[in-house]
Amino acid sequence: MAARTAKLERKTNETQIEVFINLDCQPGSGNAQEIQISTGIGFLDHMYHALAKHSGMSLTMSCKGDLWIDDHHTADMTARSHWALRSSSLGEVRGIRRYGTGFAPLDEALSRAVIDICSRPYCFTDLGLKREKIGDLSTEMFPHIFYSFSIAAGVTLHVDVLRGDNDHHRAESAFKALALAIRQAIERTGGNDIPSTKGVL
Repeated sequence: MAARTAKLERKTNETQIEVFINLDCQPGSGNAQEIQISTGIGFLDHMYHALAKHSGMSLTMSCKGDLWIDDHHTADMTARSHWALRSSSLGEVRGIRRYGTGFAPLDEALSRAVIDICSRPYCFTDLGLKREKIGDLSTEMFPHIFYSFSIAAGVTLHVDVLRGDNDHHRAESAFKALALAIRQAIERTGGNDIPSTKGVL
């Protein structure tokens, strides 16, 4: 089977990003999972690490952004770059499950993510975060990160935190739920069909 990998280097006045992705590093794949994340924002690194780990992919990401301004450009562009690579590594949407659903608990928090890899970008989030920041990451950036994901990859994405009191737990369970949904959606079916009644995605 063709390797589902992609690499990107991008430099602007706001961010300098290098990303490598390999979608097929689940246990039993024969590919060692490697995760190295450095965005300059500790909690964002933590979220991307969880996303990579539980979706079964290798992810190397380095970003030097204008954090002396704020966290927006770094969070936005790492999300866009990550998903653009995920989309390009998939190639034509063929021979995969397409739909994925994930539920992830973290202590008292429980989140649900549903994804459709369909070339119809749309994002809905209901995270219920109350703090202004978690670590050095503004909580207003979380829905924006998921939105940037969906636009860059052309996917429909719904992420809901169903319950939880601790904002760290709520945010992390949301990323883990998304990871599980992605893992399911990109799973190879063993066929070569386009998973759509339209015959094209």
